[in-house]
Amino acid sequence: MAADRDGPGRQSELTGEIPTALVVMGPSGVGKSTTAEALAAALGWPFAEADRFHPKANIAKMTTGHPLDDADRAPWLAEIRDWITAQAAAGRSTVLTCSALKHRYRDVLRESGARVRFVALTADPALVASRLEHRSGHYMPATLLQSQFDALEPLGPDEDGVTVTVDVPPPAVVARVLERLGLATPG
Repeated sequence: MAADRDGPGRQSELTGEIPTALVVMGPSGVGKSTTAEALAAALGWPFAEADRFHPKANIAKMTTGHPLDDADRAPWLAEIRDWITAQAAAGRSTVLTCSALKHRYRDVLRESGARVRFVALTADPALVASRLEHRSGHYMPATLLQSQFDALEPLGPDEDGVTVTVDVPPPAVVARVLERLGLATPG
């Protein structure tokens, strides 16, 4: 059906636009999942949570309070990149979460077949720590938060994206992101 091929998140056969992957990034507890899910809903694009791509060994390591190192992250980032590539090859734009703390990690994601745009969420570390202490059902303990803030590298001038402070309710954060990326619908 032609309408399905050209629906939300699909590459337009008329314009030849490359699908976009919005990567909502930042330390654990900053609001990546909440923001990404709302962005996906607003845009009508598929959503993926990067945590689902972690090998069991990574989850076990974090659960015991040990931060991941670059060797642990390499296969995880490759899985995420490959998912983005597969979605782009099918003509779908996507929204996903990924801590993507370092420039070199983001470089791996940019190797995909999509236009990768980063949405770097920032918040006061004390606020994020408070969120983590009250969050249930996640394997990363609050004790690892400082290691994530220590590793975080801001977006560089060669990276397509925006930095948005998470100091307002989630719908306002999403509106900021859409506006700053030029994806807001007039109305």
